[in-house]
Amino acid sequence: MQDDSKGSFAIIRHNIRTYESGGVVSVVKGRTNAETALMQFERGQSSDDRHLGWRYFLEKTDMKAGMDPAEATNLRQTRLEVRESEAQQLPDQTLYPSRNN
Repeated sequence: MQDDSKGSFAIIRHNIRTYESGGVVSVVKGRTNAETALMQFERGQSSDDRHLGWRYFLEKTDMKAGMDPAEATNLRQTRLEVRESEAQQLPDQTLYPSRNN
């Protein structure tokens, strides 16, 4: 089991109504610190913002704690696009092995 106290976590802002990403708002070292920071973002959020569907979640990452949020957002987006592109290139039987039966 990994030690989450030493790992980094990205705090991601997203909209649960539109599925729009608000990007990385912070990269924090340690799960406890990340959970505390997440609660601070939620407490500082206006009721209108929350009503519009904006929420925050944690994502384990290898990015450096304290990294610039805009840079972290760009890096995360690039990684997601690469992963999606690679997944689209897989043959159907890899994604759906039961189809060949």
